[in-house]
Amino acid sequence: MTYRLRIDQLRAAAAAAGDTTGTAIAERVGLSQPAVSRLLRGKTQPGFRTLLLLRQAYDMAEADLIEETAA
Repeated sequence: MTYRLRIDQLRAAAAAAGDTTGTAIAERVGLSQPAVSRLLRGKTQPGFRTLLLLRQAYDMAEADLIEETAA
């Protein structure tokens, strides 16, 4: 399965939780700020562990966080 992070949904969930910066997201999720920056700019796609951390941090369903794309 090929997928992409739904950055808009992640940003909306983060903002709703009061996290309006990449640094705030990184602190809540437990990732480095550069890693979060790459995710938010679409430069990298999250692995399973990162997806799990994002889902838990913002109480998101998998379908809200990623979408399947054509290979």
